[in-house]
Parts: sequence; C-alpha cells; structure tokens
Amino acid sequence: MEILIKAAQLVLALVILVTIHEFGHYIFARIFGVKVNRFYLFFNPWFSLVRYNPMKGTVELLASNKADGTPKALATLRVGRERTPRPDGKPTWRDTIYGLGWVPLGGYCDIAGMIDETKDATQLASEPQSWELRSKPAWQRLCVMVAGVVLNFVLAICIYIGIAFHWGDDVVPFQAMTEGMDFSEELQEAGFRNGDRLVSLNGRPLDATDYSLQWDMLQPGARVGVVRDGLDTVITVSDNLIRQIATKGKDYMPMTMRVPVYVAKTLPGEPAAEAGIEAGDHIVALDGRRVAAITEFIPMLAEYKGRTITADIERKGRVDTTVNLAVNEAGKIGIQMLSPYEIFDRQKIHYNLFESIPRGWEIGTDRLGSYVSSLKLVFTKEGAQSLGGFGTLGDLFPNQWNWYSFWQITAFLSIILAFMNIIPIPGLDGGHTLFLIVEMVTRRKPSDKFLEVANTCGFFFLILLLVYANGNDIYRYFLK
Repeated sequence: MEILIKAAQLVLALVILVTIHEFGHYIFARIFGVKVNRFYLFFNPWFSLVRYNPMKGTVELLASNKADGTPKALATLRVGRERTPRPDGKPTWRDTIYGLGWVPLGGYCDIAGMIDETKDATQLASEPQSWELRSKPAWQRLCVMVAGVVLNFVLAICIYIGIAFHWGDDVVPFQAMTEGMDFSEELQEAGFRNGDRLVSLNGRPLDATDYSLQWDMLQPGARVGVVRDGLDTVITVSDNLIRQIATKGKDYMPMTMRVPVYVAKTLPGEPAAEAGIEAGDHIVALDGRRVAAITEFIPMLAEYKGRTITADIERKGRVDTTVNLAVNEAGKIGIQMLSPYEIFDRQKIHYNLFESIPRGWEIGTDRLGSYVSSLKLVFTKEGAQSLGGFGTLGDLFPNQWNWYSFWQITAFLSIILAFMNIIPIPGLDGGHTLFLIVEMVTRRKPSDKFLEVANTCGFFFLILLLVYANGNDIYRYFLK
C-alpha cells in the first residue's frame, strides 16, 4: 500500500510538472503564430490512451498510431462538429492534436518546423512556411525554447508562495534548542560534537526558517559557529565531507535536534507510575549519569533492563526528586514523551498574501542556488553513485499522503526539471537554446543536418543517463 501511495504522488507530480513545462512551449509557439502539431502528456509509442482532434471533433480511446488503414481506435466519441482550416492558413489551437500517452516518462510538444530527436532534416527539406518555427526570427525561437524552463521555475515559486500563505513557518529557533544537536558519524569526524549548539554560519546568525541551511552548512570551507561547553567554537568544514555523505540514503540525517526527556504521561501499572513519576517531569539522570536527550536515554535504559536504578527528576523547574526506578526486561519504564514542539519555544510565522510573495521567492531562489551548488558532486565517484531514477524520485515522497510534503517536493522537482532542461546538452531545451544564442551572436544559422546529428547524439546520451540512473536504483534496492 505504501508503494502505491508513493507512486500516486510521483505520477501526480509528474502530471503537473510536465503539463506546465510543455504548455510553456505551446503557449509561446501560439503567441508567435507557430503551428503545434501535437501536445502530449506522457509518451505514446504505438498507441495513445486518449487522443483529441479538435479539427475532426473526435475523442479516441486507445488510439493506434498506425496510418495503414487498420482500426485506429477502440472507441471514437463525437464531441463537436468537423471543421476546416482557416482560409488565410493561420494556425489555431484546433490544428493541434491533444493526447495522453501511456509511458509516464515525460511529455512533448510537437512544434512545426522544429528539428528535434523525432525528426530529421529531410522532413524539413521543403520551403519554410510562415507558420513553422524555422521561419521565425531567432529571438522568437529562443522564447519558445526557454518558455518551458521559465514556467517550471514560476510554478515552483507559486507553490512556495501558496505554502507560505496556507501553512506559514512553524520552527524551533536554534536559540531554543537548549541541548544542542546530535551529529552523524561523518560530521563528528569533521569536528562536530553531540551537544554542540549551532549559532552561526559564515559569521551570520542562523535562521531556522532557512530551508537550505543544512546543505549550506556542509559546503566545503563553510565556517559553522557552535557553543560547546559554554565556549564559542568555529568549525571549518573540509572539502571531502560532502562527498562522504553523497551516497547516503534518503533516511540519512546529518544532524538532528537533541530532545530532552520530558514525560507526557505514565502508563498505569508500569515502572514509572509505580516510582511516582508524573506528567511534566523532566528526567535528568539515571543511576547518577546525566541524561541530556532521548537519544541517550533509550540506550541507557537498555543497559539497565531488569535492574532497579535511581532516577533524578526535575519537577517544576527544580531537581528535587530522586526515585527508585525498576527497568523492565524490555528496557522500558512505561512513559510517553513530549515532542520537541511541546518542549521548546516555537516560532510560528503567518504570512498574508502580500507577505507570502517575497517569502515564496526567497525559498525558491534559495532552493535553486542550493541545487546548482550540489551539481558539482555529479562529477565525483560518490556523486555518480548517488544518481537515481524514478525509484529515487518516488522515495522522496512520504508513505502517507500529506499535502504539505507533496507540494514541498513537487516545487523542488519543478526547480530540478527547470535547471536540468536548461543545461546545454543537445536534445534538451538548453541545447536548442545554445544553438540559438550562437546563431544570434554569429548571425549564422547551423545547418539542419548538423542540428539533426547533434540532437540524435544528445538523445542517446540522455537515454544512457536514464538507464544508468535507474540501474543505480535497481542495484540499491535489490542487490546492495
């Protein structure tokens, strides 16, 4: 059931992201009078799940791509009257066939007169028509190419604005984390110690509402200010720390808040209740050993299972109670503990609509900057091993449906899609953009044959990258 929930969230996110991306190309092509032959969500090799032809006024279900006279669709529905093209030849939205494919790996916008991996130069050997992309000025073609990327980034900003407006920010300020942080083994080797209280990054006070803070703290050369045993200390992050954690799984947490042991309630008949421990008590020591956080408390109970020990209790702000506490054979004492949001002072920030706009822009640009800075890892051995495909994307989503998490992840994926598409690789929007910029600078248009070869090479490179990334998923899930 959990895998189905993850898959449903991933598919819904892809529907939103791909539709917006391809709509960017579509709307700018239409603005400049370019005909769009087909607009598809998902790919449709051999057949389409749904195909709508506005010119014929039909919707076809399970429609074949063949044009040899064989039955073309399982069912055909009449939804409008058949129309004829405009007398002046100008394309309209009805000249486009809209469809839903069955391979959820993306989508496409088939623009007339554009050379991509689906066409070759011989298909464009005829004289350019006024409604074809190739007949338009370079600046208009450039707008069409970058429109998908722009709309994906705009979508991410709009989602973050919506998150800020609806949910706001609800965080525990670093100043309120009295017990500091717990750090992973890699961060402890880098100089951090459990219990360090984070106070600054590169000389600036830390802001718990900064979404990319943990990533920024791991960057080579970052100077992280902490308070350790009452003394100010600065830790300079080494160059190899980010590489060490690049191959860790999605559940890896480089640092977590240390949560003191406060009792929410005691279970009747269990050791804590029998010892006189009450709701609201703060357990500060076991058998004379200080207990700073839950992460220390649970292993200590396991050490004392089956024994009776002393427990020092802070009640109403004073350490004035010591009780004899019997730990059962399972290493339990029968309590429920308060969450950090019930212990520490929280910073709850509400944004009205006008305040949400700059907050959404701040989050979006911050996330983009963090993602771009992380791409250098791809060119390291550790980074290449951490690449993942659709399994990794699906794992980003929680096991239970949560709209807050869904929109956070969808916004971030929109940023990833925008940036990855603008990388100047032939076959991607960035490759087309690069060739157009070269044309605008040199005033010489690359030949159709060159564009055909470049796009074909880029297409096969992207296929190999897709196979490698999804191969990493298979290796991690089934072999490693």
